[in-house]
Amino acid sequence: MNIPNDPIMLLSYINTQLRDFYPSLDALCKDLNLEQKNLTDKLASIDCHYNKEQNQFR
Repeated sequence: MNIPNDPIMLLSYINTQLRDFYPSLDALCKDLNLEQKNLTDKLASIDCHYNKEQNQFR
């Protein structure tokens, strides 16, 4: 699976996927075979963190 490398583009892509297709970050990572820590670390580099209640990065 090719996901955007740029953190801003990645944020948009991941939030769209979470909104449209996945009930949780765990489900997204499992289905797309992504390492959750790597994903959250990359988005944390632009000060975006996962909000479980809203199922999105903010």
